[in-house]
Amino acid sequence: MIIKSLKQIPPKPVDMEGVKNAFRQVPIGKEDNSPNISFRVFTLEPGGHTPFHIHESEHVNYFISGEGAIQDKQGKLHSVKEGDFSLILPHEKHQYRNTSDTKDLVFICAVMKEYE
Repeated sequence: MIIKSLKQIPPKPVDMEGVKNAFRQVPIGKEDNSPNISFRVFTLEPGGHTPFHIHESEHVNYFISGEGAIQDKQGKLHSVKEGDFSLILPHEKHQYRNTSDTKDLVFICAVMKEYE
């Protein structure tokens, strides 16, 4: 059994093309010998976003705090806020955006550990 506090895991900048003001923490993942799933916590500062990207596998999100949007492959923005869940299907192109001018958008992104 592994129990961790998110406060124990320092946020690391997401260093990828197409990213702005994004940080990542991995409280449970490959390093913990998780057999299948990796839990990543992303923080997008005001105006921040992830790249417009796809994955081979589905991933599930839970929005811990803030408000933002997920852009779909057609460019449409779908609003998300604290307490919302989302499912991104395999090969579904998407981008997470923080739409707030003042608050961070913080969310869990659970993926298969191979995509950590």
